[in-house]
Amino acid sequence: MPRVAIIGTTTWGITLGVALAVKRAEVGLWARTEDEAAGLKNSEFPSELFAGITMPSRLSITSSLEEALAEAKAVIMAVPSQSMRANIKTVAPHLNSTVLIVNAAKGLELETHLRMSQVIAEEINPEFCANICVLSGPNLSQEILRDLPAAAVVAAHSEAVAKKAQKLLKTPNLCIYTNTDVIGVELGGALKNIIALGAGIVDGLGYGDNAKAAFITRGLTEITALGIALGANPLTFSGLTGLGDLVATCSSHLSRNHYVGVELTKERPLEEITGSMSGVAEGVTTTLVAYNLAQQLKLEMPITEKIYRVLYEGLSPKQAALELMEANVKHELVGRRWRLASFFKRGR
Repeated sequence: MPRVAIIGTTTWGITLGVALAVKRAEVGLWARTEDEAAGLKNSEFPSELFAGITMPSRLSITSSLEEALAEAKAVIMAVPSQSMRANIKTVAPHLNSTVLIVNAAKGLELETHLRMSQVIAEEINPEFCANICVLSGPNLSQEILRDLPAAAVVAAHSEAVAKKAQKLLKTPNLCIYTNTDVIGVELGGALKNIIALGAGIVDGLGYGDNAKAAFITRGLTEITALGIALGANPLTFSGLTGLGDLVATCSSHLSRNHYVGVELTKERPLEEITGSMSGVAEGVTTTLVAYNLAQQLKLEMPITEKIYRVLYEGLSPKQAALELMEANVKHELVGRRWRLASFFKRGR
């Protein structure tokens, strides 16, 4: 029976642990302290999403890293993006050449602008880097916990490695596809959170489904433009980790980033909103990183720029929406330093 270790008692980390243990895998969930481990064993969960959920017998919770990682065929890093580096440093001495390292976080490192797989690669033995995978897709925790059907993508630079991860992670109600575009899969999962913040603003302002559909579509185009600039395959963004994750996160009241966007329209301070949440809205820091990347690349990203100004410069959500509507629009595949138009012309 395969054994999987999960680093991180985040909502997503616990959700993955429950889903895999129900599948009949042995799962070791690592908590940072003995008190946290004891609380989880007593059903003291970090979120009300787990109300009524019973921990499967095959899910063991421990504050011992050695115990959590013992005989594990894969270690899933399900921690907030800004703490990924510290956590992988702790895990690194316990890895070997056969253990798959799966990033399940959807964010970008604030200081370095790196993707999570890049952060992991910097902190582990270089000989193990081929084992790094990325898990992403339209996966809302509450629906996974209710055992509703869902799909995700696991990406690795090697198709063989991706298939190994696929075999370990798939469950009867979680279909796992493979991909080798690690950059695209990872960026899709991270950047859609920026658009979800904006979608929440659209809903909070009561602008309707026409406006929201247009916003999501333009957001996908913007994500794809940045993805191409950073080396991704544009077709990846039409898949589960791009369009799929974008639709789920922008449409669902279960999305933390969407919630933040809605609350911003009520004139609540950002710090108050995020401080009242049980989980992390990754879009807040991802917006800052994406905005800085766009500036460095001289890339036109009007939606990201407006969300950045709302979050960090005090622009009102309503004014941001008005400015987007008044923008000097052009062909929908054209923007400063975008390569979308030329790519699709070549593809014909």
